[in-house]
Amino acid sequence: METQEQIIRTDYAELMQKSYIDYAMSVIVARALPDVRDGLKPVQRRTLYDMHELGIRYDRPYRKCARIVGDTMGKYHPHGDSSIYGALVVLAQEFKNGMALVDGHGNFGSIEGDGAAAMRYTEARLQKITQEAYLSDLDKDVVDFIPNFDATEQEPAVLPVKVPNILINGAEGIAVGMATSIPPHNFGEVIDGVIAYMKNPDITTEEMLKIIQGPDFPTGGIVVNKDDLAAIYQCGNGKIKIRGKVEIEKMKGGKERLVITEIPYPMVGANIGKFLNDVYGLVESKKTTDIVDISNQSSKDGIRIVIELKKGADAQNLCNMLYKKTRLEDTFGVNMLAVAKGRPETMGLVEIIRHNVNFQYELATRKYKTLLAKALDKKEIQEGLIKACDVIDLIIEILRGSKNIKQAKNCLITGDTAGIKFKTKLSEKMASQLRFTERQAAAILEMRLYKLIGLEIEALMKEHEETLKNIAFYEDVLGSRASMARVIIKELKAFKKEYAMPRKTVIENAKEAVYEEKKVEEMPVVFLMDRFGYAKTIDVSVYERNKEAADSENKTVLTCLNTDKICIFTNTGQMHLLKVLDLPFGKFRDKGIPIDNLSNYSSSEEEIVFISSLLALKDKKLLFVTKASMLKQVDGCEFDVSKRTTAATKLNPEDTLLGITPVSEQDTLVMQSEKNMFLRIAVPEIPQKKKAAVGVRGMKLSQGDGLAAFYVLGEDDIKTVTVKEKEIYLNRLHVAGRDTKGVRK
Repeated sequence: METQEQIIRTDYAELMQKSYIDYAMSVIVARALPDVRDGLKPVQRRTLYDMHELGIRYDRPYRKCARIVGDTMGKYHPHGDSSIYGALVVLAQEFKNGMALVDGHGNFGSIEGDGAAAMRYTEARLQKITQEAYLSDLDKDVVDFIPNFDATEQEPAVLPVKVPNILINGAEGIAVGMATSIPPHNFGEVIDGVIAYMKNPDITTEEMLKIIQGPDFPTGGIVVNKDDLAAIYQCGNGKIKIRGKVEIEKMKGGKERLVITEIPYPMVGANIGKFLNDVYGLVESKKTTDIVDISNQSSKDGIRIVIELKKGADAQNLCNMLYKKTRLEDTFGVNMLAVAKGRPETMGLVEIIRHNVNFQYELATRKYKTLLAKALDKKEIQEGLIKACDVIDLIIEILRGSKNIKQAKNCLITGDTAGIKFKTKLSEKMASQLRFTERQAAAILEMRLYKLIGLEIEALMKEHEETLKNIAFYEDVLGSRASMARVIIKELKAFKKEYAMPRKTVIENAKEAVYEEKKVEEMPVVFLMDRFGYAKTIDVSVYERNKEAADSENKTVLTCLNTDKICIFTNTGQMHLLKVLDLPFGKFRDKGIPIDNLSNYSSSEEEIVFISSLLALKDKKLLFVTKASMLKQVDGCEFDVSKRTTAATKLNPEDTLLGITPVSEQDTLVMQSEKNMFLRIAVPEIPQKKKAAVGVRGMKLSQGDGLAAFYVLGEDDIKTVTVKEKEIYLNRLHVAGRDTKGVRK
């Protein structure tokens, strides 16, 4: 009978929602976020476990990273070699971790952002701490093993990590709709925090912060908002402000220099180069004139960025400027998100430690149950061998009289003597009373003759006593939580003694960095811009001496204050602001800088129609004229804005700004169209509007016509234009009404 095909109808939106949620949870749980128990993402866990399986221990030779990556990818992590090698590199970088878990040999990148060498060149092995505290009890059934991606191998669901790795090394990861960012902490302090929690599970965040003072970044630095840490560690969210460490060194001749010896943790990588560029930018933009030179003298021995100052410079004020205007003071966004019991959860400091301690108890319980079971098996076998040594002659007689091993074994276990030849009836009677267990019988049959030597029997007795002590110890640990806590604490103290390092990051409350900018002495200057868009400013006296050359060589010449701004209006209706102080001030023959580089103006896309200083506009009315003959007056004060670029007027589609000019109530406006129509109107006819308005129509233009030019005439101005070789006096044109066709000339 044929099976009938069934079509299942599903809402597309519902299907997409389910698929996306499945994908998001897969990324969250199985890729981007660490597990709160071992503090590792799946790729890190698989890489470390694979190195353990390959036997790349801390006391064995390094192995090629390509071998590690290939083996991990083939067995456990089928997501590409770059993700595995990237994780391996980070695990080996001491400047990114509180404690590196991999011992790298070769080029594993630098603190300045240099990438690691290709995996075929680098080698690695596990660190001693990783072997002892992260992977040591995998053979004792302490964690569950799950099938790998193709069910051909088994991998641990979590590593049996005995220290809170999620706090020691921190974590960073971007999932779908959420991200984690946990700072690294001091190894010794974290161990002390765990012990304090085990002794007092009701410990508060404030009490815990007396032990774990705060983050301890591998790059050092100074955390300056100590008072905020309690709130951050209570809820697991917040911002930690961190500064680099700056020392002021005296030099010969009374000069000083700033030496940066520690950087903020977020500056690790390419941000050191960004910081140097920011300092160069401060010098170029004349925000400071006190910096003579800057050099990066960092090496494998540590960070050393030297900023040399000129004589008499205020070093402390300059240091504050670096904090305010560069990334020498930065923020580390804390979001302590991790996977707990299979779901993402944001946790506070005490809650993370609680999860870790519960995990330690779980590991210890499973470990000692396994050890107890093995010890009980060992005890059973040892008791059988001791008992066998007492009746060894009888056992030899049974073996010699048996036809096969099965018959002999059966006699040892049940006392069945049927078919076995004995020398005496007494021996047969004694054999019938034997009651060894299955394991004991197997051990007796496998026992070698040298074990019958007196010293060997004595060693067996001592070993049995040791086994009985171990069983008593294991039962005590499993039977009492206090005993188990003592064992865990003892192990944690041993780890602290061997691996704890002094704190690198200073935690304090520091005042806000206050930088007093030197007030610029206000003075008049002359702004010059040539026809190629290169601009500069010169002293007024320099301009006066070179007035003729300056006027003939430059497209724009205007006098303004050095504290003023230049307003650049373009045919697209935009206004770009340019600070006069950003322009080079100097000699008349200096080339200048393209205004494209100093503002948002683009010479390839826009055309300048009007330039003025901002101060010159404030008491004026500006007339806007577009190609489509749209007119309006705008108060010059409207252009006093903070944005570098703002819309100076609204334009209709396909329209462009023809020009802008200051006007007064007595002026008249003459418009000339491309088809030589002329219209003269009084300026008061043109309404005043806001800069965001379109304006009103000035001249009725025929189909395909547009304004070619416009002229503003004062009361006594005489102005002529030539049309078809005929001279026209604009001041003699009749003053007509706005929105009329005008006259043809």
